[in-house]
Amino acid sequence: MKIKDRAWFPVFYMFAATLVLSSILILFGAFTKQRVKNNEQLAFERAVLEALNVDITGYSPARIHDQYVQAVRVMDTQRPEVFAFYENNQLIGYALPLSGPGFWSLIKGVIGIAADTSTIIGLSFYEQNETPGLGGEIIKPLFRDQFNGKKIARTGIPIEFRMSTAELSENSVHMITGATQTSTRLGKFLNNQLAVWRDQMKTGDR
Repeated sequence: MKIKDRAWFPVFYMFAATLVLSSILILFGAFTKQRVKNNEQLAFERAVLEALNVDITGYSPARIHDQYVQAVRVMDTQRPEVFAFYENNQLIGYALPLSGPGFWSLIKGVIGIAADTSTIIGLSFYEQNETPGLGGEIIKPLFRDQFNGKKIARTGIPIEFRMSTAELSENSVHMITGATQTSTRLGKFLNNQLAVWRDQMKTGDR
């Protein structure tokens, strides 16, 4: 009787095939792990520069990284989640990372704040999986550019999210039409983190 005709052969074959495929996947994962980590860091660095209104159009990944390393510094070693941006040794503004649950999954972004600590320079996102054409519109300039020049309110809600037909103030922006859930959830965690920032600035905790 041939080996392949024995009763135990299918089980052995499946075990061997599974072992080989699993080993290949593990090796592939180990090989690409650092590359994935590097890509994630580059996406974050790009978002920081975009939020600070730095023109990086046409920049290669290496140039984006060099620009980031040269100009962006951790604001406080006790609070490594806040970054300061300098040009010619002059403070231009701050980069505040943001993250929270969207409608479908985690949203991660960066908001740029001017040196006066209350004027928004820009907003950028580097991770989101909201519905294309609806919540996914948060990454489009039409939505993000609304934040440029807005003031963080001194009391109450830092930046109010209003319906698309509502009149705006210096502390408010329009929601995305048809994406109320994404807009509401984004507004919630963005304002929670801006409120913490505002309180820290009031107490001089920079």
